[in-house]
Amino acid sequence: MKLKTLLSLFIVLFSICSFSQNPKIKEKQEKEEKIRSLKIALITNELKLTPTEAEKFWPIYNAFEDKQIEIRHKKRRSSIIFMDESVFSTLSDKQAELLLDQLENNEEQLYLNQKKLNTNLRTVLSAKKILLLKKAEDHFNKKLLQQYRTLKTK
Repeated sequence: MKLKTLLSLFIVLFSICSFSQNPKIKEKQEKEEKIRSLKIALITNELKLTPTEAEKFWPIYNAFEDKQIEIRHKKRRSSIIFMDESVFSTLSDKQAELLLDQLENNEEQLYLNQKKLNTNLRTVLSAKKILLLKKAEDHFNKKLLQQYRTLKTK
């Protein structure tokens, strides 16, 4: 009987915790979507894509972006060890080697994904527009960082 009561109480508490996190998750998703929309607008404006180019460009670019996000999340999870001094200080040399290999692998995956994007885009855009894309991405990231710093100092 006590086990059923405890189990019921645990389920209720777990449900309450789950529901309380939804607004935060929803807010984060809305922010990410807003950032993505602003980036799309800036890239579209900077590259001056024709309708034919845009039709071919966006599926390639979106697949690239999704893969970059996935790789960066893996990289971030690996990097958490560096932030936690208690975990880092107990790291063996063997574990450190494995972590270093993983970090290098993540960097290589980011590079290879970028290279794949360039290769795929060469069939759709001119080399000059591909360079404009890189310039637009850098411009967007710079603006985003400036806006973040401004919000952080307020």
